[in-house]
Formats: sequence, C-alpha cells, structure tokens
Amino acid sequence: MDLPDFQTLMRPVLDEHTHHDEVRRAELRNRLAERFDLSDEQRHLMLPSGQLRYFDSRVNWAVTYLVKAGCLERTGRGVTRLTERGQQVLGDNHERIDRSVLLQFPEFGEFVGSTSKGTDTPPAPSGPEHAPSTPSETATPEEALQAAWAELQATLADDLRERLTQVAPEQFEQIVVDLLLAMGYGGSRTEAGERLGRVADGGIDGVIREDRLGLDAIYIQAKRWQPHHAVGRPDVQAFVGALQGRRASKGVFLTTARFSDEARRYAADIGNHIVLVDGQHLAQLMIEHHVGVSTRHTYPVKRIDEDFFLDLE
Repeated sequence: MDLPDFQTLMRPVLDEHTHHDEVRRAELRNRLAERFDLSDEQRHLMLPSGQLRYFDSRVNWAVTYLVKAGCLERTGRGVTRLTERGQQVLGDNHERIDRSVLLQFPEFGEFVGSTSKGTDTPPAPSGPEHAPSTPSETATPEEALQAAWAELQATLADDLRERLTQVAPEQFEQIVVDLLLAMGYGGSRTEAGERLGRVADGGIDGVIREDRLGLDAIYIQAKRWQPHHAVGRPDVQAFVGALQGRRASKGVFLTTARFSDEARRYAADIGNHIVLVDGQHLAQLMIEHHVGVSTRHTYPVKRIDEDFFLDLE
C-alpha cells in the first residue's frame, strides 16, 4: 500500500480516538501504521531535510487540522481526545474526512485563511526516490516547504554546474582549492594553491594535504568539460596509473562532466582510495560548503518550546 497522505489519515485518526479516552501520538502512529499495513521502509522514509519522517509528519498534520476544526482537543503534550464535534463528524458517515468536510466549521475556515492568505494550494513535494507522489492538495505544509527548498537546491546546482563550464582553467583550479579548503583539506590557501598548481604531469593536476599536519597527500585530477561529456574508463585508468607511478594511494578525480558506468565500475573495483566527483556532485558540495554561492533568504520554521513552559510550572 502507498503511504497515505495526511487528509486520507484524518478519518482513521478520528476512528482510533473512539477506542480510548485519550490517545498518545506515538501509540496513534503505531496503530495507523498497522491499519495501513505499512512496511518499515515506508515508516522510516525521511523528508528531504532528514529530520522528520514523512509518515510521522502526516500524522502530526492530520491531528493539527482536526484540532483546529474542533474535532479533537489536546489534553497534554502529544495527547489528544475526541470531542463531541468529532463524534458528530464520524456519525455523519463521511466515507472520507478532509479539508472540504472540515471547512463547514468557521474556526477551521479562519485557520486555513490565516495560513494561506488567499494563495493557491502549495506545490506538491518532489521528495527522494521512493517517496510518495503526492498531489498538491494532499501535501502537508511541511512537505510543500521542503519540496520548494529541494527544487530551489536542484535548480541552483544545475546553474552552478553550467557556470563552472564557463570559467577559465586556472579559475576552475582555484575553485577546486577553495572547495577543498572549505571541506577541511589543504592547510592554508597559499599552501593549498602551491601544492595544487605545481604537479601538472603524468595525468595529475595537483596534490593537496589531507590534513593540516600534512600526514598524507591527496592527488587531484580536475577536468572542466561540458556536462554532456562522459569521462570514460581510459581517463580514470590514466589517473590511476599516474598515482601508482608516484606510489600514491589516494586520489580525487573532479569534473564538471559525468562519469560513464564503466569508469565508475573500474574505480570501484581497483581497490585504491579513488573518489570520482562528477559535475552534479561537485555543485552539491559547493552548495553544502558555501563555495561560489550566497544565502539570499532565510525562513526559520519555529515550534513550541515545551521545556520553556514546563519550567514555569
């Protein structure tokens, strides 16, 4: 069974409250998971942020909407119970309880109006592989926000990759230095630049310290090619041969292009510590380590600090 969206969960959430005076959120999630026969993989599928599970988020939002509509009431931290209105909604025998049903209650209409500000329904999330394909009207606010963030990140990575193909070779070399420094390699910028720029022979473009003490070295191959170009096994094999000629055990092959499947299999099979970084991965690393990008907007997402209120008791 597919992972249910948060509106599909609303009626089952109310149903589960009919069996108990109060229901704890953790117990509710477990019962709903059993009810929908969800696998462990489905239950643990994470939102793009990696901080919350899809299923847990959807249960939380289903409960929130039902509370705002007066069908449930909170009686403690993570504890809810069914109200008379909730019993009435169940008694109306709706096959499905969703926003359209809850909008009959003025307080829910006010809640929806205050959050949407008259805008259309948020866009559908484009979560990770195996994530549910969720129509826009079933996306939780949290999913919609993270989906928009993921889309912006993907667009930025594509733009950054295209920009990298337009810089001069020496500029690309400097970008590699800046990235490796940001990732904790190379000591100082001067040391890194000297080390990276002085080899340039035998299929190796440079060498950089693995740590600030210089206990080991990483040899670099950096190729600025068009994104559609496929770096093949011969290119990687030449790099490995150059490493062996220097009795080096660690190397990184960075490119703005992509690696062929054969090249990746070869690098994985040879047993050396060879890392292949294609254009997409390179762009993602630059974004992650704030190289060549800047923050345009920040949207903090806040929640109730329960510990703050507990300290007041």
